[in-house]
Amino acid sequence: MPVWLLPLLLAPIVGSFLGVLVRRLPEGRPVALARSACDSCGTPLGARELVPLVSYLALRGRCRHCAAPIGRFHPAIELAAVLVAAIVVFAWSMGPPSLSLSDQGSAVWLWSGCVLGWITLALAWIDLRWMRLPDLLTLPLLLLGLLSCRLLDPDALPAHAAAAALGYSSFAALAWSYRRLRGRDGLGPGDAKLLAASGAWVGLAALPMLVLLAAVATLVVALPSRRARAQVPIPFGPGLAFSLFAVWLYAAPGR
Repeated sequence: MPVWLLPLLLAPIVGSFLGVLVRRLPEGRPVALARSACDSCGTPLGARELVPLVSYLALRGRCRHCAAPIGRFHPAIELAAVLVAAIVVFAWSMGPPSLSLSDQGSAVWLWSGCVLGWITLALAWIDLRWMRLPDLLTLPLLLLGLLSCRLLDPDALPAHAAAAALGYSSFAALAWSYRRLRGRDGLGPGDAKLLAASGAWVGLAALPMLVLLAAVATLVVALPSRRARAQVPIPFGPGLAFSLFAVWLYAAPGR
């Protein structure tokens, strides 16, 4: 089997699990132990009803037990996970990330990109819906960034660790200053932790570009909406997550 095919085959399954994370994690519900059930009638779903994408199409978007419409969230996040894998595979297929990488290193780059894309997808979705960035995702993301750097470019590990520390401390200081000046929160602690994870993945040199891209992406989305005019809180996590994924594909260790 080609090395690039497995991430594409696993992507719908990963997307299904990400859907569970997005719906349950912010509410504190169990992620791995509780069975999935219909949102309308509460009937536990069988194995045939949990096949990613296929079951939704086979059931024509309705519950087999009560015929209630199945939310489009489930196929949407499964398709998004497939798109993430396809983007990484395309970037990988454009040529070896580096002539210095072995075949094993090239596979590590491919899987690193997929894992990064899938986790940032979940974080962006959660922040959009709940205005939260759970530690259960941001902190492992930070460790995975350092591990990926260690496997791909060990010499860059100190710079990536320093970028993680700088990312967290700079956003934490900015959040503290904003709270002192305005009397309300401007950045959440999750934003600082996600920027720390971003530093672990992209390193010191690419961190300023990542923050700039995240700010521009957030403004582009927010300005046409009523949120910017009504002073409604705007989640920064989606912009950070998008920028982290995009910048890593461009400036990852081994590039």
